[in-house]
Amino acid sequence: PVRPLKGPPPSGGGPFKGRTGLVAAVAAAAVLVAAVTTWAVVGGDDEKDPIAKPTATAPSSSGAPKPTESVDKGDGSGDGRNGEEDLNAGRKDGEAKVNWLLKNDVDLPRNGSDVLGPWIVGDTVVKAMYKGIDGYSLADGSVKWHLDVPFPLCAAPASPSANGVMVFAYAESAKDGAKCTSLQQVDLKTGKAGWKKAVPKPKGLFAFSDNTLSISGNTLTVSGSSSAYGFSLADGKQLFTGATTGCKPFAYAGGSKLIAAVDCSTGGAKKVQGVSQVDPNTGKAAWTFKLEADWEVDRVYSIDPLVVSATQREQKKWTIFALNPNGSLRSQIQGGKDKFAPSCGGGFVIFGKNLQGCTGVAADANTFYMATETGYGTPNEVVAFDLTTGKAKWRSKAPGKQSMMPLRMEGGEVLVYVDPAYDTGGAVATIAAAGGAPKVVLQHPASTAEIENSFYSPGYAYSGGTFVVASGRVSASNDTEEKQVKTMMAFSK
Repeated sequence: PVRPLKGPPPSGGGPFKGRTGLVAAVAAAAVLVAAVTTWAVVGGDDEKDPIAKPTATAPSSSGAPKPTESVDKGDGSGDGRNGEEDLNAGRKDGEAKVNWLLKNDVDLPRNGSDVLGPWIVGDTVVKAMYKGIDGYSLADGSVKWHLDVPFPLCAAPASPSANGVMVFAYAESAKDGAKCTSLQQVDLKTGKAGWKKAVPKPKGLFAFSDNTLSISGNTLTVSGSSSAYGFSLADGKQLFTGATTGCKPFAYAGGSKLIAAVDCSTGGAKKVQGVSQVDPNTGKAAWTFKLEADWEVDRVYSIDPLVVSATQREQKKWTIFALNPNGSLRSQIQGGKDKFAPSCGGGFVIFGKNLQGCTGVAADANTFYMATETGYGTPNEVVAFDLTTGKAKWRSKAPGKQSMMPLRMEGGEVLVYVDPAYDTGGAVATIAAAGGAPKVVLQHPASTAEIENSFYSPGYAYSGGTFVVASGRVSASNDTEEKQVKTMMAFSK
């Protein structure tokens, strides 16, 4: 028999300290309960399946460099933690070096600011916060470029395009609660600002949600609870408007394919949602897969293969399912007694959080990888599930007393981040597709474990042997403390 799989809601906290993220105030009142309750993950035969039959729907209708943050290059010349610390002084043989450590130098509003990124493009690492977008040298942390936007940033796709182009959304004015409707295209390689435009303002009763953004090929999608659009990534020209009747898109997930989360409700008491594969040039759906009533599309863990998370909030149930390329059901993940906790940055999609961008999950053509929840001082595991059957194939335990989570696939292996402990640095490791123990490729120094462990709700980027960790939010109780907040750190061999 299939046992329900336990775990926190995938939208909420993650498996590690401080990774719950912050939910917008409007969201907090409505969904806070989700962050503190255990959800059952249902996966098959003797539970009522949340999966309905797919319905084939024939589609009807820059800036100049500006120093924004202080850089400690780890060579003893920076101000470090205590004024004169060399971040690499305590490094042991075989440990990676600290390339640099940034501290905040942005004057933020009283309640702080969320951070977008980091993203690595070539030899540049980019992050965005409040009213500025910055590109830093991956080698030494120096500012390569800086770009201002007039009002606070509010959204970005999970990843830039293949050639490093990104579009950021920022608020339409300085007023509290201003809509997230202004778009700015940026080449992340150079910091050069491209086109800008305003998204048509949402109308109607449920027009309060912020927009979410995604990129697929040459298309940027912008979607909220009451409207959805496709724009050319190259010039900002509008390509399509999402369907306004039938199954209406409320969020998109981009990448090698464009997937829409759709609301197919007909106005009755029961809510019906699903997913569609969409033509990125026209917005037309090739197929739509519907869930049972009152199940909600929560996250897209992988685009190709397509792996989707869905929740039933009132019953606190959670399921993960995979679809075939034609939109038919491939499998449901059967988790047994384990608890799982993908980290997705808090909130539900309807409140302006992306469908994508979760850590703790990865997938290749035939396997889905997910980290188990962590306990204090006990290692967690990465479990590999067969996407044909939904059943577990193997499990790999984290080293020592640490925890680890998949970041993505890399060279046919699972790339994982091993969380730092109080006396042990974090690490980048790989797990072979056939299983086995994680193989460490970058061991971060134990001497800086305390700093590495201090980033709030962190984001990660890894490329060419350099690993970057960035705080997901910067805030402090006063201006003096604000300037001491460590914001981003890089390690390499």
